[in-house]
Amino acid sequence: EAAGVLLSTLSNRRKAGTWKRGNEMKKILALVLALCMVFALAACGEAASDPTDAPESEAPASEAPADDTPASEAPADDGVITDPNEIPNDAESADGTYEVAFVTDVGQLQDGSFNEGTWNGVKLYAANNGLTYKYYQPANGNEATDDDRVNAMQAAVDAGAKVVVCAGFLQEAALRTAAINNPDVHFVFIDGYPLDDDPDPNVQGNILTNVAGINFQEEQCGYLAGYAIVKEGFTKIGFSGGGGGSNPACCRYGYGYLQGASAAAAEMGVNVDVMYSWQYGGTFSASPELQTMINGWYTNGTEVVFACGGSMFSSITAAAAANDGIVIGVDVDQSPLSDTVITSALKGISQAAQVALAHHYDGTWTEIGGVQTTLGANDDAVGLPTATWSMENYTVEEYEAQLAAMKDGSLVVDPHYPGEAEGMDATATLELPNLNITVV
Repeated sequence: EAAGVLLSTLSNRRKAGTWKRGNEMKKILALVLALCMVFALAACGEAASDPTDAPESEAPASEAPADDTPASEAPADDGVITDPNEIPNDAESADGTYEVAFVTDVGQLQDGSFNEGTWNGVKLYAANNGLTYKYYQPANGNEATDDDRVNAMQAAVDAGAKVVVCAGFLQEAALRTAAINNPDVHFVFIDGYPLDDDPDPNVQGNILTNVAGINFQEEQCGYLAGYAIVKEGFTKIGFSGGGGGSNPACCRYGYGYLQGASAAAAEMGVNVDVMYSWQYGGTFSASPELQTMINGWYTNGTEVVFACGGSMFSSITAAAAANDGIVIGVDVDQSPLSDTVITSALKGISQAAQVALAHHYDGTWTEIGGVQTTLGANDDAVGLPTATWSMENYTVEEYEAQLAAMKDGSLVVDPHYPGEAEGMDATATLELPNLNITVV
């Protein structure tokens, strides 16, 4: 049953928390919130493709099933499941077929970020609508090839899938093949864009109308996080991003973060030192090398690191915990996962999955199939989780004013990150007021 707006306001009637590691009230709030929300994040568009050049559809505003976003009360409708943890990941089908499928991005299914958030949206829609569902992980894990991804998608179709949700920019080539081979099946490309039937980027083929590309204005939530953390009083910050600097979603997060930090620093008349890196994040995975690098940052004075890359989070929070450091999470509210998290840059990937599935089942697929759907502040699809953040100086009222300015157009965040054609390595030559950027 479709109900409510795409995503409810991220910060209504919430009060700022207090930054104290191990604070019991924070833990209680985080646990309570975790039981009534699904709001999820990672990554990704294609470096060679600019989603802003694709035809756009207006973001649907009335078709989400149960709304379960941060900072809003969970729906009280009888029988509506709002906690994805109540829904098993492995559900048996009586006839061995599964109507709704999810194909994971790199990393683990339950990564506390992009994969898990998208999967939670799939589970919630399926469970609340009496549909069978199943997830598929491409063979060879982080080393999966396009053929591995095609095989996972085809396995889903062969098992009865009528709609397949795919997460992440690495799915593009496989999605094209699967969509061409299965024209009667609908595919949802989260963090994606419209695809045509010609793999040559220099040739305009026929748009595949059975693929719905949905992406986000990550620069907006990145900005909100950067602005908030400097307003909170931190002047030595870091960014560790996934995808090797060629992932557009992560690049937009990072560039927005720098813009927000710069704006706050200029307002306060302070200079902010920034450590900025794409090292050890190519596969969005945790690694000893990443943890060692971030440990060095904290040891040398960095106070806060934006962990922007799926399972990289665990390496970064481990380094933070060892150094009394602070972390900004990504995609979903990651505060329940670590006491080091002060806030998270959120985007509504769980709700996007639910909305797209609703379009398939209510007969309005043509509104999203073959066009670009981009979600941002005006769709209540980006923000910070004020109910669980641990800010002492930056207030909810200040945050709401920033979000309102984004919505009315008086605050515009540039989405075109430097070096867009080749990635964010050009950050080394970027000049933003009051920032001293060191690219590692």
